Amino acid sequence: MIKIDTTDTDISVITPDTERLTAVNATQFKEQVVALVDSGKARLIIDMSGVSFVDSAGLGALVGVLKRIGNRGDIVVCSLADGVRQMFELTRMNRIFAEYPDRMAAVAALKEAL
Repeated sequence: MIKIDTTDTDISVITPDTERLTAVNATQFKEQVVALVDSGKARLIIDMSGVSFVDSAGLGALVGVLKRIGNRGDIVVCSLADGVRQMFELTRMNRIFAEYPDRMAAVAALKEAL
């Protein structure tokens, strides 16, 4: 369900292996990412480059991961498709999750925040 790439720092890039993050797969996505957080990874980039649609369950999964990380780390998103960005704006998730145009920009921003 997810692909994980750990950069040269403590940053993990998570790429959902699905085109649609919906009620069908949001729970599995959340469980896998929470397991990663519970293993000690707390600086996450969610690379949404392959995701063209997110519903409320998908957004809820992201919020659930954010709550699990709490003040221990960071979670940002990158590479949002237009439809996904519109959903983030409509639900005001763009005020909760920092968004970057691509993976490189997100990694650079998190490295700078160290």
